Amino acid sequence: MLKIGSYNIQKSIGVDARRRPDRTLKVIQELDCDILALQEADKRFGPRESTLDRDTILQETDYRPVPFATGDKSLGWHGNAILVRNSIGILDHRRLDLPTLEPRGAVAVDLEVAGEKIRVAAMHLSLIGHFRKKQITSLMHQLHEHLDYLPTVLIGDLNEWRDTAGSIKLFEERYEVTTPGRSFPSPLPVGSLDRIITSPEFVVRQAGVHRSKTARVASDHLPVWANLTLEPAGHLPG
Repeated sequence: MLKIGSYNIQKSIGVDARRRPDRTLKVIQELDCDILALQEADKRFGPRESTLDRDTILQETDYRPVPFATGDKSLGWHGNAILVRNSIGILDHRRLDLPTLEPRGAVAVDLEVAGEKIRVAAMHLSLIGHFRKKQITSLMHQLHEHLDYLPTVLIGDLNEWRDTAGSIKLFEERYEVTTPGRSFPSPLPVGSLDRIITSPEFVVRQAGVHRSKTARVASDHLPVWANLTLEPAGHLPG
């Protein structure tokens, strides 16, 4: 069983307008995922400084960040970061540019988990539907045209409100899209913006939204999670 999650931490600013990285870290520890994607982990301008301290993560948790950052003050790439348990091996990682009017990107990492190799890609897509579709098309191309195939999980804030949207359908040729539940805005969620998307080798055993007291105030998004099992005999896409 593998627990994977996604959390838009809004640069550690809660719904009370206070920047509290300690509160964000508490939610991360409550989630207790094996692999956790973060969105808005870094500030957008200047040195793109992370709002979570790398040394604190290493010293106080069982996680380490995948080294996507291009500077020593950042945790990710365009705010996208992935934390993995120390028992999980990092085999390879890459930054992915996505087309848009504003800076956007995705990240992908190849991991070894209990002797199995998998790929995890994390993203934070555009607010504009036209660009979401272009970004997903670009992501599919980059993951499937230039890389050896691995069982893959895609996670992140898709900024898509409808499960029936055209952007979601772009995933469904190769993947199963799981909407764990309403995650935005955190005090009274009405939108299911955060999703977990799996290739055929994975079976989603459980999925949900983390609704602790701290999570409801630590960010405008609630974290989502899913428990997965890997079934290597699953049907591979052509």
